[in-house]
Amino acid sequence: MSELPEDTPHDETAAFTPNGVDPRLLEILICPVTRQPLAYDRARNELVSKNARLAFPIRGGIPIMLEEEARDLDEDNGAQESPLP
Repeated sequence: MSELPEDTPHDETAAFTPNGVDPRLLEILICPVTRQPLAYDRARNELVSKNARLAFPIRGGIPIMLEEEARDLDEDNGAQESPLP
């Protein structure tokens, strides 16, 4: 088995936040649609692309970077702004 690089944490939980997302991973991910940086929404546990108006879910600490799995932010805003009959 190959050895890990020296800068690899020996305690595998050390690189993860309480919700299981590696902050280093969040720094390098970009939106697959716009190729722009993403914002992390801790409350909803998703990565938000403001330009694409999409929110990509994070499940089990793994960002799901598929457009078809993303939540459309415009649809959510429309549903919240619509008055009830």
